[in-house]
Amino acid sequence: MALDQKTDGVWKSGKGKGRKTPKGRQVNEQAIDDIKLLLGNRERRADLLIEYLHLIQDKFKHLSSQHLAALAEELRLSQTEVYEVASFYAHFDIVKEGEEIPPSLTIRVCDSLSCELAGAQDLLLELGEKYNSGRDVRVVRAPCMGRCDTAPTLEIGHNHIDNANEEKVSKAIKANDVHAKIPNYQELKDYSAGGGYTELKNLRGGSRTPDQIQDEILESGLRGMGGAGFPSGKKWSFVRMNSGIRYLAVNGDEGEPGTFKDRYFLEREPHFFLEGMLIAAWAVDAEKCFIYMRDEYPAVLAILAKEITALEDAGIVESGFIDLRRGAGAYICGEESAMIESIEGKKGLPRHRPPFVASVGIFNKPTLVHNVETLHWIAKIARDGSDVFGAHGAHGRKGLRSYSVSGRVRNPGVKLAPAGTTVRELIEDYSGGMLEGHSFKAYQPGGPSSGLLPASMGDIPLDFDTLQEYGTFIGSAAVVVLSNHDSAKEAALNMLKFFEDESCGQCTPCRVGCEKAVKLMSEDKWDQNLLEELSEAMVDASICGLGQAAPNPIRMVIKHFNDEV
Repeated sequence: MALDQKTDGVWKSGKGKGRKTPKGRQVNEQAIDDIKLLLGNRERRADLLIEYLHLIQDKFKHLSSQHLAALAEELRLSQTEVYEVASFYAHFDIVKEGEEIPPSLTIRVCDSLSCELAGAQDLLLELGEKYNSGRDVRVVRAPCMGRCDTAPTLEIGHNHIDNANEEKVSKAIKANDVHAKIPNYQELKDYSAGGGYTELKNLRGGSRTPDQIQDEILESGLRGMGGAGFPSGKKWSFVRMNSGIRYLAVNGDEGEPGTFKDRYFLEREPHFFLEGMLIAAWAVDAEKCFIYMRDEYPAVLAILAKEITALEDAGIVESGFIDLRRGAGAYICGEESAMIESIEGKKGLPRHRPPFVASVGIFNKPTLVHNVETLHWIAKIARDGSDVFGAHGAHGRKGLRSYSVSGRVRNPGVKLAPAGTTVRELIEDYSGGMLEGHSFKAYQPGGPSSGLLPASMGDIPLDFDTLQEYGTFIGSAAVVVLSNHDSAKEAALNMLKFFEDESCGQCTPCRVGCEKAVKLMSEDKWDQNLLEELSEAMVDASICGLGQAAPNPIRMVIKHFNDEV
């Protein structure tokens, strides 16, 4: 193709037919102007793609095909890549050419197990009948929002309504109460007044070596509180053995239904977490910290943004050292390699391993990954010594655990208790007992991935390494309590519907397996042999923990509640 010299700017094909533009989809000039204005002087980097998609969604309440095309041009990416990333995440509303723009206000009703037990399905139906016929509001179901202790919960815009009902929703809409509520929390000045960041400054000044603080973390018995339970100090050594640039990534995508402990800490004492993160970053000589926080926590995102700026203004960190990234509604990004893909601006697809992220992580650099609660305890251990954590324990276990307790108990919430506390003790000693008229029937020890155990197994110590012999695990300590009013069969179906929705689709055993499992489990009587065959294939062949753990609810209901299926 050659440029016609007689007519400037007109492209000519070999056949002599003139064109004023290149072939293919043309980018609307207004859309280009919108995107340039929205991005301002922000860097045009591919890894910021998801952040910029959020900017567009927040501004226009949807992603038009023209804005996606304009963003692709501005970031020098293919339109296909931008579309694929945008369509991967649940919180982006893509509107193709000719399609109707969705209502500007969305009500998301949580339908995870704790909310379902509290009547979420009836609430979803009631709100749908009232609002979905109009053009101003839409009502949709949504996965766990990390507010299981106040079930049923929903989100209007970015405002969460706890113990929700139609009256509260109507009142919020009339008042245009659609923004996140920022709770009272400990700000930098108050945290510093109590000795905060003193230990970080001392460590930077040479009071102890990274080896010494690492040994103290190991001595405390602190393990990964995100669910893996790997000894936290050992992670540091794996990262430190790799030379060159290193990063730290915080996995704040607490998406396991039933878990809300990270939100609990961040909405109250965010600086314990931030100081712990900076201590860990110092220990591994990280060049940068990335905080990947789930989009379902708008108040937490606002708190962190404000307090990171305060740290920069106080000279505790350099500007840009902490990079706060916003998730977009993908449970799979709780898996560390999928989270790293998302930080890089891509679809959150788990990586094949090895190599592990400790050696090949963000931008292919060695990366230390920690959970929010883990870093909270690192700050306390560094300040007060290993006994502040390690001196506790019950039933032969060591340490403390933040149990997220919800379901049929009188006083749900985060219960800080000795590691090894049993579910029966959590119910009776920490949660005020069962609700009136309810008797203890079953429980999830660690979210849907852990399946269901019967009340007869309620005296097993809840900690890492104690539940494996029973075919389950504690995970992130998301404890959901069921009663005699609940169906184990229906609870398991709720869990598999969640996995079906949240499978990233990368591997066939998980993608198709979850779909087929939901169909089989929806029958009046389960085909147990076929479900077991399916479960075995998923466990053996899935790439990551989602597909490998998804059959647990199936297997455990068949084993412990066979009379229901």
